[in-house]
Amino acid sequence: MAAGASPREELQTITMAEKSIGTHVENGHDETENGGNEKKNIDQDDDDDDEFESIAQGDHEELSTTLCVDQMNRRKKKALLEFRWRVEDAISGNYLLGKPNEFLSRNESIKQREILRETTLWGVPLLPSKAHEGTDIVLLKFLKAKDFKVHEAFQMLRRTLKWRKEYKSDEILDEKLGPSSDIEQNKVLYFNSRDKEGRPVCYNVYEAFGDRDFYREAFGSEDKCEEFLRWRIQFIEKGINKLSFKNGGVHSIVQITDLKNSPGPAMKELHSVSKKALVLLQENYPELVHKNIVINAPLWYYAVHIVRSRFLTQKTKRKFVLARPTNVTKTLLKFIAPENLPVQYGGLKREHDEDFSTLDEASELKIKGNSTAYIKFPVSEAGSTMVWDFTVVGWEVSYKEEFIPDDEGSYKILLQNQKRVGESVRNSFYISEPGTIVITIDNGNYKKKTVLYRSKAKPTVPMYILFKN
Repeated sequence: MAAGASPREELQTITMAEKSIGTHVENGHDETENGGNEKKNIDQDDDDDDEFESIAQGDHEELSTTLCVDQMNRRKKKALLEFRWRVEDAISGNYLLGKPNEFLSRNESIKQREILRETTLWGVPLLPSKAHEGTDIVLLKFLKAKDFKVHEAFQMLRRTLKWRKEYKSDEILDEKLGPSSDIEQNKVLYFNSRDKEGRPVCYNVYEAFGDRDFYREAFGSEDKCEEFLRWRIQFIEKGINKLSFKNGGVHSIVQITDLKNSPGPAMKELHSVSKKALVLLQENYPELVHKNIVINAPLWYYAVHIVRSRFLTQKTKRKFVLARPTNVTKTLLKFIAPENLPVQYGGLKREHDEDFSTLDEASELKIKGNSTAYIKFPVSEAGSTMVWDFTVVGWEVSYKEEFIPDDEGSYKILLQNQKRVGESVRNSFYISEPGTIVITIDNGNYKKKTVLYRSKAKPTVPMYILFKN
C-alpha cells in the first residue's frame, strides 16, 4: 500500500488509469485467470511416466511474498485494492461480522467499532490502513481462492471470521485434545521438517487407526468424533504458528497423508471426520495448504476420493497429489529434500541423529539400467571415523561396501557384501590408515535409479587408548 493513500484513493487511481489505457487485458488475455488455463506440470522421469499419480497437480503459482502489488496484472491489482477498500469500509462501518445492532448506544457502537479495528486473522491485522505487511498476503489468499472475485472473497472472509468466533478457534491451542498419550498423538499427527521452499510439513498417519482400541478411543462416540475433528483443526492452527506472514516469509504448509495399513472404507467415522476436516480447511483456511500429498494410497481410496471431491472446489482438488506404495519416495522427493525426508519414507532424516543434520546436504548419482556405479569417500588422514548414509529411490539394487587402503601392501576390508535392502543405509568405519571407502551399487533393473548419499569424517579416539587410560 502506498504511503499516505487510502484503499479507496488507490482504487480510484488504478480505475482512472485503466480507462485511459484500455481494459483489453481483462477481456480474455489474462493467462492465469481461470483454472482451466493453468498448465499442469508433472515432473516425471522418461522411464517412469506411469508411476506418479496426481489429481490435477497444477496451480504451481504460490502466493509467494514476491507477488507484491506492483508485480500483479491490472485485473488482480484492481481486485486487491477493491478488496482492501471493502474490508476497510466494513470495519469502519462496523458491519464486517454482519449488520450492526441498531439498538446499541452511541458509546457502545464506538466501543464495538474500536474492537473491530483490532480484528486479526492468523495473527495479522485485517485493517488495511494499519499498513501491516501481512495484510495483503492474507487478503490475497481469499482473493485467489475465489479467482479474484472481490464480492465472493469478501463474503468468504466474513464467513471465516464468524466461524472462528463460533468455533473459538483462537482459543484452541490452549486445549488438551486428541489421544491421551503423547506417544499415540505423535503416531497420528506430527510436524517433521520442511519442504524445499521452507514450508512446514505435517504428517497424517492412518496406520494407528487399525488398532481397535485406539480407534474406539478416537471415534467411539459422537462427542469423541467432534473432539478428534477439533484436534485436527488445532493442528492446522499449530502449523499457522510456524508460518511468517511477511515479505520473504513462508505462509503455507504441506500435508502428507499416509494410508499404509489404514482401515478400509468400512471405518465410516474416520472417513466422515476426514471429510468434515477437509471441508473446514477449504472454507476457512484458503491457500494455507500448498499441497495435500496422499501416499501409499490403496485402490479403494481412489473411489472414496472421487466421491469426496464433489464437496471440493477445483482449486482444492488441484492441490491433491496421490502416490501408490511403489512410488512414495519418488513422489515425496519432488517436494522435500532427502536430508529433510524421514528414513521411513526413503529419505535420510533420522530422529535424534548425532551424525548428520538437515544442513548436511546429500549428493545425487544416477545409475543407468543394468549397470554398476561407484561412490567413493577418500580419507587422507588416519584417526577418524567415516560415517555415511545413502538411499536408492525405488531400491531393487544390491550393494557392497569396502575400505581400500592407499598402501598396496594392506588388505581390503569388506564391510557389506551384495546386500539387497529396501531402506536407507547408515554405516561407519574407523580409519586406521589413509584409504577410500568404496560403495559399489549394482542396478540389475532395466530402469534408471537415483542414489542420494552423504558422508562425514568425525575425529575419534581409538577404543584401545580409552581402555588403556
